[in-house]
Amino acid sequence: MNPTQPDAATLAPTPLIDSDHPAVLGFVQRHAQGSNDRERAVALYYAVRDGFRYDPYRCDLSPAGMKASTVIAQGLGWCVPKATLLAAASRAAGIPARLGFADVRNHLSTERMRQSMKTDIFYWHGYTEIWLNGGWRKATPAFNVELCDRFGLMALEFDGQADSIYHPFDRAGNRHMEYVTQRGSFNELPLDQLLADFRLHYPDWIASSLSSDQGADFLAEVDLEAASAQPK
Repeated sequence: MNPTQPDAATLAPTPLIDSDHPAVLGFVQRHAQGSNDRERAVALYYAVRDGFRYDPYRCDLSPAGMKASTVIAQGLGWCVPKATLLAAASRAAGIPARLGFADVRNHLSTERMRQSMKTDIFYWHGYTEIWLNGGWRKATPAFNVELCDRFGLMALEFDGQADSIYHPFDRAGNRHMEYVTQRGSFNELPLDQLLADFRLHYPDWIASSLSSDQGADFLAEVDLEAASAQPK
């Protein structure tokens, strides 16, 4: 779905974009600071981007695990749950929001991710679309600034006017992200579609995410990857 104008659904809570959850409402009360929607949306973007650590190793793909309020409870998330939280927070602040998805080619990852995913295509990469000043603005709150610094990436900024999407290159000029396929915009997280593709393309990663082995340290692996990339 991709209406030009926002409708009631872009402001309403859903089972996964649970903008009416007390934790989400409290988060918005603390962070939605500003004199207009743009300023409040920008404040919420940075609160989600840097307030919740990006960690793709701790993925609960159940409906409960994918809720916006669960990100708040856990203090971390990966691209889809963090985008869901930003959408929920925006709606709770009275700003229309929805989810956008794309398949991206990720040129930077950890050894564990490469082994489990068996591809550099990240299917159903999630971001948030926020209605500001008469248009939908893409906002990608996935990578917290600490992660960007440790991995040599340029942190994604958001001013509420231009789209905030992944940079094609890192700070050293190496390939970073390439958008391959746009999947469209959704008023609710299409979890069934996402899981069907994940099972098809990432059977090993799905198996590991459902196992009890959730002890891997993503930031430690990032440090190892960054160190190995340094000139000898």
